[in-house]
Amino acid sequence: MGEDPLIAAVRSGDAKAVAALLAAGADSNAVDEHGTPALCLAVDAFDLPVVEELRMSDPPVRLNCTAADGRTPLLRAIDRGACEITSVLISGGADLWRTDAEGRNALELARHWHLTGAEAELRHRSGTSGPVARRAVLDGWGNVCEELSLGGLTVRDGHAAILTELEPRYGIAPAFEELMGRALAEPDVDRPVWWSTTITLQGRHAPAVWAEAAALRDRPNPLERYCGAEVIRLVHLFDESDDSPFDVPLVDLFLPWAAREEDPRVMRALAAGLAEAMDPRAEQPLPALTRHRDREVRRRALSGLHRLIAQGDPEALAAAVARTHDADALVREAACTAVAQAAADSAAPSDALAACLHDEVEAVRVAAAIRLFLRDDPRGDEVLRSLGRIDQDSPYFAAFHDVWYHPRALGPAD
Repeated sequence: MGEDPLIAAVRSGDAKAVAALLAAGADSNAVDEHGTPALCLAVDAFDLPVVEELRMSDPPVRLNCTAADGRTPLLRAIDRGACEITSVLISGGADLWRTDAEGRNALELARHWHLTGAEAELRHRSGTSGPVARRAVLDGWGNVCEELSLGGLTVRDGHAAILTELEPRYGIAPAFEELMGRALAEPDVDRPVWWSTTITLQGRHAPAVWAEAAALRDRPNPLERYCGAEVIRLVHLFDESDDSPFDVPLVDLFLPWAAREEDPRVMRALAAGLAEAMDPRAEQPLPALTRHRDREVRRRALSGLHRLIAQGDPEALAAAVARTHDADALVREAACTAVAQAAADSAAPSDALAACLHDEVEAVRVAAAIRLFLRDDPRGDEVLRSLGRIDQDSPYFAAFHDVWYHPRALGPAD
């Protein structure tokens, strides 16, 4: 008897095949020859797309299924250090109180990995004393993680982020300094522990959190300053109050801070916060920040110029047009979006976009072409037609929404 087609598709990491098989009636709870459910196999392979397909199946997959070792998919994801898969399983309703062979629930298992350390636990489980193979990988959400392999076992270093996400679900709220300490242990602010830490602090909705974050602005350690700026930015960003109570205080704090800040990581948070603010004062430093040495600062500053450009501000428009020649492709792409906010009957912005149709990076060409199309300028139509059919797997699928629903249809080539 051959292998179950769904199990074979899961093992090969073919999310499209998994989706097709599920749509045709395949059992999402199928198991392999060892009794391991398909969902557990996908978790073990760090395969978020397949996990998502199984999670969304109809009838639904059993999120708390277990293999021969008794571990649920959630416990397996925590063991693997797969923070994005852990988040998906938790949001889907995975049982947080199931335990592993040692009697540890999800929180206790995450805390064990965090306190022991990924390398030490990996050595313990594998019983191997040789060198640990390490490599940087992108997780299912595009975050950079370190993957460690030894003795046939592979884990990722997401346990601090997982622990930080789990604690509030068990009613645990570590002190601000304790949470920040977890993040500070990782110097790369783009790693998952930084997002987990700052979003957890933001979610407390306590005045003391704002005060503690603001007090970090004068710390000599730039990572502490970054933590403070990012927490404040997120408090403002996710506030749902009708009167936007954090808008003016954020600008009051960020304007003088940005004027003296030298660390590019901190400036990213400050630039993003100013770009997201509604207080008109926040726009003052943004044109100059589009020339900052850090590409992410430039990109975030551009996102805050849209209103000024739409209002006809010449300095803001000139800053955005200049960045269409930036050395970084992501900045050029952001510049195309910003430039397009200018009045549709303005020739200079359209000409700047048309010049980007010859960019060496396809994403920039497409961004420019879409903006021209929406301005009823046909100069970018050929770039759009050359992409062929745009489906959900295309990186341009979301961007094409406005093209498909625009009164002017994208006709075939002459």
